[in-house]
Amino acid sequence: MKGIKIGNLAIAVPIIQGGMGVGISLSGLASAVANEGGVGVISSAGLGLLYRDFSENFLEASIHGLREEIRKAKEKTRGIIGVNVMVAMTNFADMIKTSIAEKVDIIIAGAGLPLDLPSFLKKESLTKLIPIVSSARAAKIICDKWKSNYDYLPDAVIVEGPKAGGHLGFKEEQINNKDFTLERLVPEIVTELKSFEERYNQPIPLIAAGGIYTGEDIHNIMKLGATGVQMGTRFVTTDECDASAAFKQAYINADEKDIEIIKSPVGMPGRAILSSFIKKVRDGKRQPKRCPFKCIKTCDITKSPYCIIIALINALKGNFESGYAFAGANAFKATKISSVKEIFQALIKEYKESKLSGDL
Repeated sequence: MKGIKIGNLAIAVPIIQGGMGVGISLSGLASAVANEGGVGVISSAGLGLLYRDFSENFLEASIHGLREEIRKAKEKTRGIIGVNVMVAMTNFADMIKTSIAEKVDIIIAGAGLPLDLPSFLKKESLTKLIPIVSSARAAKIICDKWKSNYDYLPDAVIVEGPKAGGHLGFKEEQINNKDFTLERLVPEIVTELKSFEERYNQPIPLIAAGGIYTGEDIHNIMKLGATGVQMGTRFVTTDECDASAAFKQAYINADEKDIEIIKSPVGMPGRAILSSFIKKVRDGKRQPKRCPFKCIKTCDITKSPYCIIIALINALKGNFESGYAFAGANAFKATKISSVKEIFQALIKEYKESKLSGDL
């Protein structure tokens, strides 16, 4: 499994750990992945709730929480650390500025098109910028806008396919449509990025995400042109994952039929593990009284059946009466808790076996 370069960053193993909120991937998981030669990613979503002891003000606590998590991660590793920031978050700018000020290696931005992301960089900034897209068209729009407005091209691009966990950048009818599979999207986006690479003599690696679970999956998607992969679900059931034991157990207990597409209050479909909370929502038994945090730009409290950030915090703690776990399509494959090191060893072994059988 060849390493990759993102700008001047040399990544020994071409695996980026997906940023999972709320509180699933913090400094614990990110530093462990970075220590194995991958890119460890801290999720910036909902940190204001996790750091309420610092301040009751959600925005202030979020900035403090992100700063703390980045510093804790850097104390535990000399590897590469990134931060995932959702464009849809109301404190998007705060999270980007804090990440750059704390000199994180990479910012990954999705859940919307991060069209102004390069505007936050200072002259001396070394932070690399990676947008998440779900189509070749989105990749082109970002490359065109960034180049014309900021003379900057993405340092890499992540394509997140419809098998990903959490919020999906697809309409519900596209999720199971063969025209929108990751295997279809990767070659299309590789072709799109190639035109920018050739025009401006700059490499733009494509990282594939969504449903990547085994070393064989990594080998198969890289054969189609991806330079590396982003994986979230496989790292949830690790000792180092920052979620509670009950959250991890929900993955281990899940059957394939338990992983469903749900309607999220933020206006996008999402993939989650069925819980009693989700059933109550479907029965119309949940309705928030107020919006305490105003964390997502697209969330309308008058139409929302629940507060998503509270539901995700509850799940983080293992309370599935009042929350649910986002999960990728292959979460049901988890059977035990392993260390991050063991996951990396398994992935590399599976990759080599798949490559060997493909070469025969």
